Amino acid sequence: MRDVAVLGVGMTKFGKHPDKSLVDLFAEAFFEAFEESNIELKDIQALYYGNFVGEMTDGSGNLSGFMADEIGLRGIPAIRYEGACASSSVAFREAVRAVAAGYYDIVAVGGSERLYTAGTEIGTRALATAVDGVYEIAAGLTFPGVFALAARLYAKTYEIPLEELREMMAMVSVKNHKYGAINPKAQFYGKLGDLKVEDVLNSRMISSPLTLLDCCPMTDGGSAAIIAAADIAEDLVDTPVYVRGTGQSSAGGLFRQKEDIIRAIPRKKSVEMAFKEAKMTPKDIDFVEIHDCFTIAEIIATEAMGFFEYGQGCYAVRDGVTSIDGDLPVNPDGGLIGKGHPVGATGVSQVYSVVKQLRGEFKENPVKNAETGMTDTLGGDFGTLVNIILSIHRR
Repeated sequence: MRDVAVLGVGMTKFGKHPDKSLVDLFAEAFFEAFEESNIELKDIQALYYGNFVGEMTDGSGNLSGFMADEIGLRGIPAIRYEGACASSSVAFREAVRAVAAGYYDIVAVGGSERLYTAGTEIGTRALATAVDGVYEIAAGLTFPGVFALAARLYAKTYEIPLEELREMMAMVSVKNHKYGAINPKAQFYGKLGDLKVEDVLNSRMISSPLTLLDCCPMTDGGSAAIIAAADIAEDLVDTPVYVRGTGQSSAGGLFRQKEDIIRAIPRKKSVEMAFKEAKMTPKDIDFVEIHDCFTIAEIIATEAMGFFEYGQGCYAVRDGVTSIDGDLPVNPDGGLIGKGHPVGATGVSQVYSVVKQLRGEFKENPVKNAETGMTDTLGGDFGTLVNIILSIHRR
């Protein structure tokens, strides 16, 4: 298996884009990645594309061919991947594996989604298809409900008063909105950067104990990356960022996972797979981009990933450990809460942020002396988990 490196990355501004199609959003991100990759279009041998609900929001399926044609690559193999919110992370992982195995030397990967433009009713229904359709949707369960249940279970299991936990969850929102407000590509750029804990607690209740500001927004956006065999990458760009390890795991509905939802066992398995492949441990990670679809989700993730003991992630937030100047910065780009969540584009947008940080190009909120970063993308209610470790150092 060959080493693989990222040549270039691209990302649209996240937000509302009623004048742009799924194809337009992906193409915009792709050409940003292409311009910094020092290649020609003919060098790209395949396209790996992530999208969740294009059929529902835009009336289009079979999207990968449209993407390839739009960017001038008609005729190459083009594959669409769907893993709910982890769709483009699945695509990225499969692209890496194909290059590592020698099937291709250079490929493009990314994703796009248009949930903000679709509107609340369609967007909410579309997102809900990532939970079990027979036993969960029929009972009225949507994702705010999933993570509201998780928050209550977390408080009960670890014997933390719910109001105390709510305050620590609110600190996640304050942190991520602060960072999103200074990220020009974020949906909330220039907004909500001075939130207080009480602002989060007093915002509109969505699903108790989660308020509006405990939740990430529905978003339109696109993201892209171009990857290559490491030996080729080193001849093309000055600062290749190497894919040190990836992991992926899965699970069934909540009625099967039960109490395990606060331990996020599929995530734990995915993370362990990534660390084993990278020959690393959590202590080797300088910062992480985590799937903070809700404030409690960030806390649960940091524990399952091995950064903190179970039941201790909330205190790490409270004590500033996950802030930009803490021992483990989490979501310095604003995360899903501050940056936005265009589902099919989210995973590779996390790769974008890590690559920019490692190349010293994330000027708005740089992680000091960062050499290795990690992404974490959650699809559905722990149905699909993907983790990616990236580094300036080759294996």
